[in-house]
Amino acid sequence: MQSAMFLALQHNRSPVERPASGGHQQKGDEKRGRMRKTILKDWKSRLNYFLQHSHASSDPPKTATEGKGKKYAYSRPSPEEALRWAEAFDELLASAYGVTAFRAFLKSEFSEENIEFWLACDDFKKTRSPHKLTAKARKIYDEFVEKEAPKEINIDFQTREMITKRLPEPSRSCFEAAEKRVYSLMENNSYPRFLQSEFYQELCRKPQISKDPQGT
Repeated sequence: MQSAMFLALQHNRSPVERPASGGHQQKGDEKRGRMRKTILKDWKSRLNYFLQHSHASSDPPKTATEGKGKKYAYSRPSPEEALRWAEAFDELLASAYGVTAFRAFLKSEFSEENIEFWLACDDFKKTRSPHKLTAKARKIYDEFVEKEAPKEINIDFQTREMITKRLPEPSRSCFEAAEKRVYSLMENNSYPRFLQSEFYQELCRKPQISKDPQGT
């Protein structure tokens, strides 16, 4: 008799417990959805900051185009262009918008010094004036290379010492070893995570075209 009553209680309790589980799952989905929106909003804020900073420093055109139909360098890429960034790290670095987006991602990982060092080296190698070359080398060293520098990059002792010795008379290859090290860190660690990020995935999605019913 007691066994029969126990089974009856278990039977009566089950329908009540099942909806509760579904409710928890729904709340979990809603929470994850809110988190994704928050992450995307934060990403866009960072990206807008870097885009504005890049615009200010490069004196961009006031309109979205310049010259004979040339696209504005920082305009949002098409999904097809964004997808090409996944083919190779160099494809990402070849895009002005891609570099800015990647920089915003590295900032979220507290490692933006890597892309900033890479960009500084890229500018350094294009410098022709010996006087400017020396000044830029010292600035890069003080900001990224020196021990306890404000944006110290992760390089070994030997590489740092080699740069220190070359600093008085720097050549365009002065930071080459450090640049290769930082490039490798970004390509093998940060770049794959960037491709998996919600922000990058959103750039790759084609916009949904809503079909409005035609009026009669």
